[in-house]
Amino acid sequence: MKKIMFFEGDIETQGYFSRQIAEAMQTLGHEVFIYDLSRPWSSTEKFFRFFERGNTVLINFNFHGMSGEEFFLDENGRTMWDALQIPSYNIVVDHPMYYHHFIEGVPSGYYQISIDRNHKKYMKRFFSDIQSDSFLPLAGTELYPNKSNVPIACRKYDVMMVGNYCAPKTFEQYITRIDDEYTAFYYGMIDDLLANPERTVEEVAEAHLLDEVGEVPEEELKKTMAALTFIDLYVRYTVRGQVVQELVDAGIKVHVFGDGWELLPCRQEKNLLVMNNLDSLGCLKKLCQSKISLNVMPWFKDGAHDRIFNTMLNGGVCLTDSSVYLDGILHDGVDCSIYSLKEKEKIPEIAEALLAAPDRMQEIADAGYKMAAAGHTWMHRAQELHKMIENG
Repeated sequence: MKKIMFFEGDIETQGYFSRQIAEAMQTLGHEVFIYDLSRPWSSTEKFFRFFERGNTVLINFNFHGMSGEEFFLDENGRTMWDALQIPSYNIVVDHPMYYHHFIEGVPSGYYQISIDRNHKKYMKRFFSDIQSDSFLPLAGTELYPNKSNVPIACRKYDVMMVGNYCAPKTFEQYITRIDDEYTAFYYGMIDDLLANPERTVEEVAEAHLLDEVGEVPEEELKKTMAALTFIDLYVRYTVRGQVVQELVDAGIKVHVFGDGWELLPCRQEKNLLVMNNLDSLGCLKKLCQSKISLNVMPWFKDGAHDRIFNTMLNGGVCLTDSSVYLDGILHDGVDCSIYSLKEKEKIPEIAEALLAAPDRMQEIADAGYKMAAAGHTWMHRAQELHKMIENG
């Protein structure tokens, strides 16, 4: 059995994911070590007591440990992972376009794991020399295993959403930074994505470049993709805000747990109940008290989000948009409730019908729990990772 190193102490959510996988890996028989990035020197000392040459691997998220941290580099700039010949399995929970500069400097023995199958395709196209064949969707955590979830009818919140909000105008400085022609070009892509939400940013960007300038060499296209992250963020937060607005302005109270929601303009702002930002454990506790948990996918068109499975495993009804991957595992009106981003005006009607039928909601919640518990916990993902690292 391989020894496995994980990270915590930077991005809280990813540290929480790491702990869930680490606990599952221990159950599977692995010895694990969690490196605290907020205490690098003491953690490094502990790591070397844990390390076993030829039998230690790293499982990390979003390039932790290979983002230029000085405590993982020697005087020649070589990483610890190269020096000690430690294979790394990096689960990238955002689009790879955000990480070109890191991908181009990864250590040897590096494996990139995608949470969306389109991200895997992107890697194969633009970084064909990187080992990136693995797809591993995000999973969920059951907060109180082996205990009955609170019945829907007894829950405190009608509708809640976990996640941050950022006003789209924040990104206008990048859209308008060059000239009017570029501004129109960027807004053309944004309008296309908002009108056709099933399309990816890379699909729309390539189509608009083809219309504007004709064929673009692959290397130039690759560079362009890395410069378009603000498009992804603009449409992501625009749609997230619109979905919440539809509910709030229809008279439905929505409790939002996260930063930035006070910036969302609503006609009936009294229905937008802005709560504190919470850590992962705090979010799970709130999910246990919610009848409907709202999810808006962060422009993952062939993947999942942990909000979906967290909701199901903690006894709520997940109200979500879909993706190609989710279309293959979710069943609208059976184990979840699905809305269309092309028909956002219908979301309040869906939510109201659910809230008016608590017995029906309980049936959906119970079926959702069974579905998620059967295949979408972190233990299930750990079992896949176990196969990867043991088979090399």
